[in-house]
Amino acid sequence: MAARPLPTADIALLRNALRQDRADLEHDYLQHGKVARLLGAHSRLIDQYLCGVWDAIVLPEDIALVAVGGYGRAELYPKSDIDLLILLSAEPDESLQLKLSNLVTQLWDIGLEVGHSIRTIEQCLSESGDIAVQTNLLEARQITGSANLYAGLQTALAANLNPREFFLAKLKEQQQRHARFVEIDFNLEPNLKESPGGLRDLQTVSWISRAAGLGTRWSDLAHAGLISVSEARQIARHDALLKTLRTRLHYLAKRREDRLLFDFQTQLAEQMGITASSHRRASEHLMQRYYQTRRAVRQFNTILLQNLHDYLFRETPPRHPLNERFSVVGTLLDIRDERLFEHTPAAIFELFLLLQQHNELSDLTAKTLRAVWRAQDKIDAAFRRDPLNRSRFMEMLRQPQGVLHGLRRMNQYGILGRYLPAFGRIVGQMQHDLFHVYTVDEHILMVVRNLRRFAVAEFAHEYPLCSKLIGEFARPEVLYVAGLFHDIAKGRGGDHAQLGKKDARTFCKQHQLSRDDTDLVVWLVEQHLNLSATAQKQDLSDPDVIANFAAKIKNDRYLVALYLLTVADVRGTSPKVWNAWKAKLMEDLFRLTRRYLSDGKVADRLGEIRAAAAATLNLYALPAPTYQLFWAQLEDSYFLDHEAQEIAWHTRLLAFKVNHETAIVKARLSRVGEGLQVLVYCRDQRALFARICDFFARLNYTIVEAKIHTTQHGYALNSFQIMQATAGNTSYRDIMAYIEFELAQEIQLSKPFTLTAGGRVNRQLKHFPIGNKVNLEAGRRGLFVLSFIAGDRPGLLARIAQIFDQHQVRLHRAKINTLGSRAEDVFWLSGETLNDPVQSAALLTELLEKV
Repeated sequence: MAARPLPTADIALLRNALRQDRADLEHDYLQHGKVARLLGAHSRLIDQYLCGVWDAIVLPEDIALVAVGGYGRAELYPKSDIDLLILLSAEPDESLQLKLSNLVTQLWDIGLEVGHSIRTIEQCLSESGDIAVQTNLLEARQITGSANLYAGLQTALAANLNPREFFLAKLKEQQQRHARFVEIDFNLEPNLKESPGGLRDLQTVSWISRAAGLGTRWSDLAHAGLISVSEARQIARHDALLKTLRTRLHYLAKRREDRLLFDFQTQLAEQMGITASSHRRASEHLMQRYYQTRRAVRQFNTILLQNLHDYLFRETPPRHPLNERFSVVGTLLDIRDERLFEHTPAAIFELFLLLQQHNELSDLTAKTLRAVWRAQDKIDAAFRRDPLNRSRFMEMLRQPQGVLHGLRRMNQYGILGRYLPAFGRIVGQMQHDLFHVYTVDEHILMVVRNLRRFAVAEFAHEYPLCSKLIGEFARPEVLYVAGLFHDIAKGRGGDHAQLGKKDARTFCKQHQLSRDDTDLVVWLVEQHLNLSATAQKQDLSDPDVIANFAAKIKNDRYLVALYLLTVADVRGTSPKVWNAWKAKLMEDLFRLTRRYLSDGKVADRLGEIRAAAAATLNLYALPAPTYQLFWAQLEDSYFLDHEAQEIAWHTRLLAFKVNHETAIVKARLSRVGEGLQVLVYCRDQRALFARICDFFARLNYTIVEAKIHTTQHGYALNSFQIMQATAGNTSYRDIMAYIEFELAQEIQLSKPFTLTAGGRVNRQLKHFPIGNKVNLEAGRRGLFVLSFIAGDRPGLLARIAQIFDQHQVRLHRAKINTLGSRAEDVFWLSGETLNDPVQSAALLTELLEKV
């Protein structure tokens, strides 16, 4: 027989009452801001409603309702699920099953988002072989029902709990969770709960402490001697900040949301009274505070897990002295005197140097970690002036191994920012430039990581040229210093390269780098954006571009250093920004400049390219007479704009189809190792480029370079380098066949062109928009160069092309540079419109206002 349900009116009243009570809690919290008070009050409120529904249904007296998980520890966040265990003394009969089903239904009906399980004590013990279930049950708390049954559960769980096994399982679980965040550890939209240094790291310590019988409060761990009272207070403050952010995030999102999304960062900062400064948004100050807290949480998590391990396992690993200040305990480095850093601060750098020099050392003991953490204040002006410390810092950068790990450790423990105050100011600083996905400090360390990676033999296949160059580069520590300082002045206002070079020069002088190396480091910091900008935004077939770029390069060592730093820098912005096409552009510029520096002039590229293309065609048994008609239709600019292998490919396809009546579209795998090359050959027509751009946008492909040529007999010969915007499952063979047929059909039919409706704008761009910027100036060969910067969005290039067509502007070449959500495109144009100040102003205005 079914249990008596609550009357519909009662359910409606309860639902409205619950909604109002929760709204009152939110209102009160936004007034007092005390997160522990809110979480406890919310848990008690839900207890009351659960008891009311439980009593109304009249359930048997020998079962119990138990809160588990976060609700069990009385920390119920505003939009979190309510985890319940319905504890039975025996398997339920049909009548009880109906009542329990009715219970859960009515809980949902009144607005309680419950996650429930129905088990006996024996089933709980059986399921607790799963560490997640065991952890949930560890925090069990009785709400109502049989106290005796609940007590029996607690007794059984305690008898079944092996604290050592629990520790090992939770440690493995944490390691696996951290591994999932390796590539996005410093993501600008971090997960407050799951990210390393998040709430889950603190909860892991709390769970193990509870299992070990030490309590669950930070003061309990201080009482047990695992941390000091002051350290317990520090952890409590960081814990409260993370809980505050998560609570406010739930209220702002109106759902369970644990990621600090761009959508809410500004509102969170406003709620917490954080204001913008002259050069930084309020949200950036908020996020820097978060990242500093996260770093501290990771530090305390490491210390406490080591101490809990020692408490539980009470092992005595082998110990032997390393020198008069340090010992080795197992595989950990230990200080022999707990006050070592207080009376000998110079030993701090000795510690990091020893970690680099001894492969058998995996980390520091908890005692040493705590001592390093407490010794941060010892790194003061006197410490920075000490010649021994300066010498040791440079010695760390010169070590054959462990440079990156050493710098990461120093940053994690707060040492690097104390020794280099300029670096300390950018720790945890966000970059809302739409393409950096790391904080400034993490980006800098990623650049050093990439430079070090070039020198590791097992990664030589990734960037063979970079590996070869760095292997021949004397004193590579110069590159690491440049990497440390290239973005160190971000967020100060002004040109960060100019500001950063001053810091770099001061550092080099203080650390006694030679004059030549000092000049190189300072120059690299000042010029670190130049090679990338030239390669991606200028016409490398123009001899003047190469000559002007080479004029800034002092010698081959400078060129090699700038190339290595640039590749490492661009790779370190985001996993999505770097691609094979950017790699090719930068390598092309490097090789062309190196040749210019060697020969003292730009080579006769036109003659060389023609000869190389002819040599390739000979391999395909195509003698010169067979393609003379085709080549006769091409201007010199075509040969200068293409590589010999591209010209040979075009010639093989078109030599016998010079006057072909229908459109020819051919695609092949790009020679750069990523994406496709597409050739379009047809009688020229209005809006052709816009039509092609729109076609590729619909396919979810982005154009990274377009070379637009019109032959002397009125045919369009256009070539495109395209890449897939997001990963897809369609094979290259299928997509190539589709492009060749469908694009040719669209061009041939030549229907009136209309733009496809644009897709959704990137969320980051929505919340941190950038205004359109456009610049037009006269270039070489009678062309104008138009630079356009805007937030990237679907259909952007097609819209620009349509505006060009409407203003009767002819496009000759385009370089499309997409940096995350930021588009920085360059177009080479011609047309009478551009010679008329009024008409050209109208073109620029339309680009600014309508794109």
